[in-house]
Amino acid sequence: MKELGLISKLPINRFTDFGAYLALSSGEELLLPKGYLLGEEKEGDEIEVFVYTDSEDRPVAVTQKPLALLDQFAVLEAKEVTSFGAFVDWGLPKDLFVPKSEMGKNMEVGQKYLIKICVDFKTNRLIGVNKYRDFMRLAPFDWEEGKELEGMIFEETELGFKVLIDSEFEGLLFKNEVFQPLEIGEIRKVYVKKNREDGKLDLQLLPPGRIKYDEGSEKILAILEAKGFLPLHDKSTPEEIQEQLNMSKKHFKQCIGQLYKARMIQIEPDGIRLNASN
Repeated sequence: MKELGLISKLPINRFTDFGAYLALSSGEELLLPKGYLLGEEKEGDEIEVFVYTDSEDRPVAVTQKPLALLDQFAVLEAKEVTSFGAFVDWGLPKDLFVPKSEMGKNMEVGQKYLIKICVDFKTNRLIGVNKYRDFMRLAPFDWEEGKELEGMIFEETELGFKVLIDSEFEGLLFKNEVFQPLEIGEIRKVYVKKNREDGKLDLQLLPPGRIKYDEGSEKILAILEAKGFLPLHDKSTPEEIQEQLNMSKKHFKQCIGQLYKARMIQIEPDGIRLNASN
């Protein structure tokens, strides 16, 4: 069935007490359950649906859209883990099954993992595959330092944050160079720091040419870039500064001085603000 795992516009063939039967390109019919109908549809109307298999592995259509389609990657949360595999939430009533043989590592409930949507050709049903490296390619040799890319943060390790680029390439943001919060699954603009000989990419969040400050100053800049304003100033207590920035008041004042001299921030009576020209 070529519609499996994809969004398709399918015409209504007929109605039953259970819903509407849609016509597939093969000439067969597919049920769209009654709960997905508005009650205004007529025979011949085309409905945009996603096609997958229900809890009894029968093909079925739904008007809901999953977090990823066939051959796409997504970061998905494990809802249940068993001895034979895991079930992950992909935005549909029936969770996506990841067979034990397709896990790159042991999965845990509540944790998020990079999953590719594939077809199990033995059962002809959609499954998730966590062995993402089976699908990775070497980064193009002409991707030079400073090249701007868009990537999905998909895993945090002791070394840093793994990033998926164009669903084909793997990169890494080193933890000691990240001074702002990153969420697993979020899409971020990144820049090539080094195109390694092993085909992987060392990445950075800062555009080329951007002056790098010390760790404390970068942390303050990251907060200002995210929120616009930080309610800390000369009169703030050491406890307030420690609670919000995890640094001493002396270090805070040094960082503020560095950023002010560089014209990166404005100092106001009740806090600091990112300079509008930056």
